[in-house]
Amino acid sequence: MIARIHKSMREKDQGFTLIELLVVMIIIGILAAIAIPVFLSQREKARDTSTKADLSTVGKEIAAYYVEPIGDLVVTANATTVTLTNGTNVSTVDISEGTVFDATTTYTPAQSTTWCVDAINTNGDVQDYSYAANAGLTPNDVC
Repeated sequence: MIARIHKSMREKDQGFTLIELLVVMIIIGILAAIAIPVFLSQREKARDTSTKADLSTVGKEIAAYYVEPIGDLVVTANATTVTLTNGTNVSTVDISEGTVFDATTTYTPAQSTTWCVDAINTNGDVQDYSYAANAGLTPNDVC
């Protein structure tokens, strides 16, 4: 009996059958079909998050200006930074790739409850966000 078991173990071919390999390939294909669209939407959400973070930082800088406004606040944007200038006070905020702010806006002390700033990222899911004095950070343009 033991000799027969040893003989069958020695003669048995090692490896996977074609059916086993096909089943594994089908399972991998199903998992990939589920994972790829989820991954692509995560990239858009990450772009939205970076735009919201940039806009929130700029909005909080403008709100800080209205604590003690001295003259006008000039907000100038380019492709990589947003510069806030109030007399001799200058603050610079680095912005993420793809986020776009209005070029130049001037805020006066009289706008303490009505100011609003807008940012767009065309590669994101929502794409357009606003930060307003009365509403805070909101999706879509409320300015």
